[in-house]
Amino acid sequence: MSINVPRGTKDLLPGETEKWQAVEELIRDTCRLFQYKEIRTPIFEHTELFTRSVGDTTDIVQKEMYTFTDRGDRSLTLRPEGTAPVVRSFVENKLFGLANQPVKLYYTGPMFRYERQQAGRYRQFVQFGVEAIGSKDPSIDAEVMALAMTVYQKAGIKKIKLVINSLGDTDSRQAHRVALSAHFSPHIQEFCSDCQNRLEKNPLRILDCKVDRENPLMATAPKLPDYLNEESAAYFGKVKHYLDILNIKYEVDPNLVRGLDYYNHTAFEIMSEGEGFGAITTLAGGGRYNGLVEDLGGPESPGIGFGMSIERLLLALEAEGQSFENLPTLDVYVVAMGEAAKDKAVSFVSQLRQNNVSAEMDYLDRKVKAQMKSADRLNAKFSVVIGDNELESGIISLKYLANGNQQQLTFEEIVANFTEIASKATEESA
Repeated sequence: MSINVPRGTKDLLPGETEKWQAVEELIRDTCRLFQYKEIRTPIFEHTELFTRSVGDTTDIVQKEMYTFTDRGDRSLTLRPEGTAPVVRSFVENKLFGLANQPVKLYYTGPMFRYERQQAGRYRQFVQFGVEAIGSKDPSIDAEVMALAMTVYQKAGIKKIKLVINSLGDTDSRQAHRVALSAHFSPHIQEFCSDCQNRLEKNPLRILDCKVDRENPLMATAPKLPDYLNEESAAYFGKVKHYLDILNIKYEVDPNLVRGLDYYNHTAFEIMSEGEGFGAITTLAGGGRYNGLVEDLGGPESPGIGFGMSIERLLLALEAEGQSFENLPTLDVYVVAMGEAAKDKAVSFVSQLRQNNVSAEMDYLDRKVKAQMKSADRLNAKFSVVIGDNELESGIISLKYLANGNQQQLTFEEIVANFTEIASKATEESA
């Protein structure tokens, strides 16, 4: 009986993992530029963390969480998103006491949601996110959005757009909530059972419904910007002002609400406009969550962040026909003819690797022709052949496979000077 990978998950195989490594390195480099430091939290947390922060009326809590009871009869949940665990760690480890504020953090890692598998969406997925906690300055909102846009731009994705909205403060949201209830109540029986439950608990969630998104009442629902008080409207104006200073183009969508209850004030999504990307175009989303730190037992510490799917970033690249340049390649493939040559090849390959030169050799005792085919399949830059003559003279032929040019060098010269040799060969073939 064969055992297959669980539904909604996938294996990342060699050839694909190199792309992931390139994305991860791009992310680390970008976060260094913006001075965000990495944080790593557990893959599972106490279930209460997500019911309190994400919201018990959200689809995530009601339908998508992987929750289990451990042997100590504790309810634990595989993390469905990254913000709540980071904020929990911020409070628990008293990062609000650090001298440098705001605390700027980033994370990458697997998240888990039980939902229908779609293109670029899995039940186990990898998310990159940042959290800036400890400042209510609207310029940090713009910085967070700039960081996300920078990652996509550095990856080579061009057909994207930034969509923003303001969810307002508590008073603004309450006024909007009353208006939404009055709007939907007379016709709530036309909506799904989830929306009927949301009407009383959190009518804003109705606007995020995937089942009833085409209902005409959605288009005529009260718009949140119309209910922003003076302070919230001014804050949103400042956010747009800083985006303008950064020359970041954006669209304002008054229906953008995001799917998590902790958001307030700024909300945003980054969407793909690539042809053939699919019906679900969102690549990343985030917003401000003033009050979340306090809800989890910490002092007043306003925050803002985003989550970005790595799977969907790679899907967007594919949709635009883009690919990563400078993916890892093999520097030298060593071909051995005979047992004595194989002994030398083992030693030579080891010396190359110790000098930061990627090297490979044959481990199946194949003939020379088969070994050279292997070098081609591995996209090696250079090859060397070791036989009796090379062992006797100590000189081998280093062949640049792009054009067939060869150089006669000692083993020691290749090991000591490979970087210069490779650079010169590349220049001469250009």
